[in-house]
Amino acid sequence: MADDRTPLLYLVHRIPYPPNKGDKVRSFNILRQLAKRHRIFLGTFVDHPDDVQYIDKLAEWCEEHRVIRLDPRKAKVASLRGLLTGEALSVPYYRSAELAGWVADVVARAGIREAVAFSGPMAQYLDVPGLTRRVIDFCDLDSAKWTQYAGDHRWPMSWLYRREGRALLAFERKAAARSDASVFVTEAEADLFRHAAPELAPKVSAMQNGVDADFFSPDNGGTRPYPPGGPVVVFTGAMDYWPNIDAVVWFAGELLPKIRAQVPDVRFWIVGMNPAPAVQALAGEGVVVTGTVPDVRPYLAHADVIVAPLRIARGIQNKVLEAMAMAQPVVISSAPATGLEARSGHDCEIAHSGDEFVSRTVALLADVTLRRTMGHAARETVLRRYSWSAHLAALENLLGEPVR
Repeated sequence: MADDRTPLLYLVHRIPYPPNKGDKVRSFNILRQLAKRHRIFLGTFVDHPDDVQYIDKLAEWCEEHRVIRLDPRKAKVASLRGLLTGEALSVPYYRSAELAGWVADVVARAGIREAVAFSGPMAQYLDVPGLTRRVIDFCDLDSAKWTQYAGDHRWPMSWLYRREGRALLAFERKAAARSDASVFVTEAEADLFRHAAPELAPKVSAMQNGVDADFFSPDNGGTRPYPPGGPVVVFTGAMDYWPNIDAVVWFAGELLPKIRAQVPDVRFWIVGMNPAPAVQALAGEGVVVTGTVPDVRPYLAHADVIVAPLRIARGIQNKVLEAMAMAQPVVISSAPATGLEARSGHDCEIAHSGDEFVSRTVALLADVTLRRTMGHAARETVLRRYSWSAHLAALENLLGEPVR
């Protein structure tokens, strides 16, 4: 049978499988959705030894893929050339002559006309002859994140982060101007970019994250992973990601002692891959750092409360949607609650200060009926508003309709 799907170039800064961290959850679901209507030609990087084993798995969704090995240490050194060229350091970090050569070749060889770049730095590969439709999924406005990081660090890192914020915004604006559409994970992120680049506003839109509610279901909670003891509060996420590091350090250092003053036997579990030294240092009495786990679902399903005390990351977090899909009560700081279509006190708890975070967490720990009721409402919200297929239809529309 003839394959009538059109060819499409998909460029991702990190191998989009397995979907075990925030950016890979989004990039994988985009890949899976696009493969229904397109023959996918994927160009990507693999930056962790554990992910090498999954390269061949990509053939399930891709007609062809080129995966470039990226050593983060060497890439950081290579990125410093940006200090000489005036570029944002994030751009040469993901620069590869091999990938650029493959893109030019495959676009010509396969007659590719449409392309999607996932994350801003991958837009540097879109300027090749033959492409007539270019879409960039920026996810978040990374330049704004770097500028925000600067406020949390001392010189010289504060200077470096501010520089990165300015230089990356300049790159993001140029890349968006050369593309047909730019997508962000929430309307709040899209509005940030519209404000920074008002001339590009007609080409900017939001495409929210979703969740696989069949996979993240309370029916798939498995065996309880926690030893006997007091109630368990859990944070999940990649623990080498600065916003996650900041979140757990703040929670363990400032909020947890206040919670313990009212719930003395509470335990805090930090569940996620690659814990940074600052995260590992938190391990001790009543605080557990797991590192990589084979399946995060049992840790969600058997927790008493899930917390997302992020102060830096903005927009809807996959970790929040996954916990809600597992019918668990979640306490969220205001930053990751931006754009979340849920009612505080009904589907989740949204805290606007540290003291409010403490009080809402303690209230949930004290009331099992409240936890169950909120968990049920959370899952209903996910089922009603956060299916991947519904959100990703917007991407297909951007590929199929010219933006004027």
